[in-house]
Amino acid sequence: MTYDFDLFVIGGGSAGVRLARIAAGHGAKVAIAEDRFWGGTCVNIGCVPKKLMVMASEYGHAADDAAGFGWRMTKGDHDWPRFLSAKNSEIARLNGAYTGLLERAGATIFNARATMLDAHTIDVGGTPQTAARIAIATGGHPIRPDIPGGELGIISDDAFYLPERPNRVVMIGGGYIGVEFAGIFNGLGSKVDLVYRQPLPLRGFDPDLRYSLAEALDTNGITLHPGQFPLRIEDRGEARRLHLSNGQHIDAYCIFFATGRTPNTAGLGLERAGVTLAPSGAIPIDDGFHTNIPHIFALGDVTDRLNLTPVATAEGHALADTLFGNSPRGVSLKNVASAVFSIPPLATIGVTEDEAPPGSRIFLTRFTAMRHALSA
Repeated sequence: MTYDFDLFVIGGGSAGVRLARIAAGHGAKVAIAEDRFWGGTCVNIGCVPKKLMVMASEYGHAADDAAGFGWRMTKGDHDWPRFLSAKNSEIARLNGAYTGLLERAGATIFNARATMLDAHTIDVGGTPQTAARIAIATGGHPIRPDIPGGELGIISDDAFYLPERPNRVVMIGGGYIGVEFAGIFNGLGSKVDLVYRQPLPLRGFDPDLRYSLAEALDTNGITLHPGQFPLRIEDRGEARRLHLSNGQHIDAYCIFFATGRTPNTAGLGLERAGVTLAPSGAIPIDDGFHTNIPHIFALGDVTDRLNLTPVATAEGHALADTLFGNSPRGVSLKNVASAVFSIPPLATIGVTEDEAPPGSRIFLTRFTAMRHALSA
């Protein structure tokens, strides 16, 4: 049977763009569809704007440290609208860079929503297209807890477009998004509370890192609420009132949910193609990125593997080389490094102390970096 394309990629994020670009470079006839923004979560509402916000917040923390080095400084007010304008300009530049890479590689670009009609047919903005192979790379989105008044809170997507910096923020969730944005708003001058269910933030990380981070968050003036979870939110006019599981409440302008992410699989028509989903909504895949349908692949945050941007990019490249580059290979998830852009930042690779084999030698060292040796 003749198809319109050798490969059709649904989703223009890190995984999808890399797959489409490399596959087209190998000579395949490739199409890619994206209906929101090119570059996906990382470029638009994830790592890139978040890191710009982290960098902005570091200037506030540096002003706090300057007194110990002899500077008589008064921390100024952060110009939030000016920062947003500069951030949006940079994101727009990156959006154009992504589509430019695809065009130069020879991929066909559709700025439209794509859904499955059957195992080889995709509806692209109302027009059917056929492909010998299809790759799902639609990423994920933040979870909003199902509690009374939950609609009054924001999620990470919203944080990058707030019209003004909130004077007080309550972060709900002790994962990497929660601790990163706690540090961001703290450095920009907001009063910050951090609410999380566990005794320490960053569940799954090494206990020494978790303890040190909690200590640093407290030292920086962030109010910690360990072992708590939200019950409901009330609209109090100019403020929101968050009721916690311990009976206490917090009044704040901004309640920020950082309570996890879920795959973008709803509404894609995957059931019409026969693709099986896990109970979480993720697409299970094998080591070759195959779904249960051999010619339909999935990669990136839409799968049940490790959801990190470098992993998604590597998966896209590996699949392109496997299908069209005569270089079959997978992506090992062993010893993948990860970083948390908290204040201070953390990084980890390999096993934790709890996961280390019996008989391993464990070392722990603490020191004050010279950058902070004279901080007040």
